[in-house]
Amino acid sequence: MGAEQFDYVTLTFEKELWACALLVEREHGERAPLWIAERIGALALAGDAAGVERWKAIAACLDSLRRGGVPT
Repeated sequence: MGAEQFDYVTLTFEKELWACALLVEREHGERAPLWIAERIGALALAGDAAGVERWKAIAACLDSLRRGGVPT
């Protein structure tokens, strides 16, 4: 039996943010920016500063995506 070769994809934090932006765009379409804003608001009210920062970064990816940007 030969050794199996596995190709693992490394998901960096930056790529994860882009993946989230793409998923939100796919799921919410034109309402995606509003959905993210509501998410940020809910996290802020809950006192989740790390969550707010994460979703702000996702919002920036979504904005770049909508302007024709591509993941780096």
